[in-house]
Amino acid sequence: MTIEDYLADQASRFAAVAMTDTNGLLRGQMVSIGSLKGIARNGMGMSPAQLALDPTDVMLTIPGVNDDKGDFHDDTLHIDPSSVRRLPWSKPGHDLLVLSNYVGTSAEICPRAILKSVLARAGEAGIVPKYGMELEFTLFDETPESARAKGYRNLKTATAHASHDLILYQVVQSEWYEAVAAMCEPLRIDLAKMHEEIGAGFMEACIGAGEGTEPADQLVLLKNFIRALALRQGRSVTFMPRWTEKADSQSIHLHISLKDKDGQPLFWDAKEKNGVSRTFRHFLGGLQSYIGDLTLLFQPTVNSYRRFAPGTFAPPGLTWGFENRTTCFRLVGHDQGSLRVENRLPGADSNPYLSAAATIAAGVAGMLGEIEPDPETIGSGYAQTPSRDFARSMPEAIERLRGSDFAKDWLGPRFVEAFTATREAQHNEFRRKVPDVELERFFDLG
Repeated sequence: MTIEDYLADQASRFAAVAMTDTNGLLRGQMVSIGSLKGIARNGMGMSPAQLALDPTDVMLTIPGVNDDKGDFHDDTLHIDPSSVRRLPWSKPGHDLLVLSNYVGTSAEICPRAILKSVLARAGEAGIVPKYGMELEFTLFDETPESARAKGYRNLKTATAHASHDLILYQVVQSEWYEAVAAMCEPLRIDLAKMHEEIGAGFMEACIGAGEGTEPADQLVLLKNFIRALALRQGRSVTFMPRWTEKADSQSIHLHISLKDKDGQPLFWDAKEKNGVSRTFRHFLGGLQSYIGDLTLLFQPTVNSYRRFAPGTFAPPGLTWGFENRTTCFRLVGHDQGSLRVENRLPGADSNPYLSAAATIAAGVAGMLGEIEPDPETIGSGYAQTPSRDFARSMPEAIERLRGSDFAKDWLGPRFVEAFTATREAQHNEFRRKVPDVELERFFDLG
């Protein structure tokens, strides 16, 4: 189906035009068919102040957008005709969804536009990334209202116990699995697999690998519509990296390989150990060299850093290893068609466009600079001291991104300014809060 087909259908009445904010949430408007005709030609106005919003619409600060110099003006969103899909529960004639991104000056702070810019720069160097993503989340037999009434404690998860790939729990929850699969079809989400994971109610859904913005588009859609599906069932999901100290951490794993413009894989060399080519080594060198300064993109909220508490199955540092899940950059695959690297650093709360853009930029820069990686981690990465590390706190992550010449070069100085400002505003807001645990520990005898 194309936009032209939808416009030509006499039964069509409305469509949804959506963009993605810095949190990975879809925001947009339902527009009439008459309006869609003009939007397809000229774009649609929307205030870039949308990019200053936290998930619950707390307004964070972007200099020049919503501070004392901002005027809350509209900028233009251009729709992407190739992104057209159907809304899963809407009636025909009301079910078209099309994705968009900012153009002009606001493109400099728009996550989807930034990924497109990084992909274009890689393309100029003759490099075509292919990537897919895995999304972890926890499903609850709670409505948002019941969870709130419980103070988000002692919540009923969809399963009672941790269930590493237990078919038992998958069969018991067949209605959920079937509903997710059915939801993905009209949304054109390539749902490669879904299974139980390492905690009660903990699940993982995997997107098949692809090119361009499509895999990131699909993961954005999956995150938003899995939440919608749960709400429609009187349930809820969370993508918080740590929603309770009793649960393990939740993440997004990004799998990536590269090919040249002729379609030849760049990561494979049959003569080398595990098939890892010189180009692949340089890609890993770039990840180790630059990802640490980009931590804030992978860990964008105050909760993100709780994922790395001792005892959680989160990366121990900027390490790499072949088929080694105790490293940050895990090499996977055994032939030229499957060899790839899995970036295990992004939290489940990260924006898929920004995680993909940062990973591609760091790796490609390593290739262009012929950066050698540190030695491979053999054995448990948790039992060894990593030679390089990512930021371990939000203030450190903000300062490292703010001071990164690499980030300004590949992602743009305006993005660095805007994104660090919003995260600093979030961190400052939470610094004023007094957590319950502090009252429990220190009120009487502290």
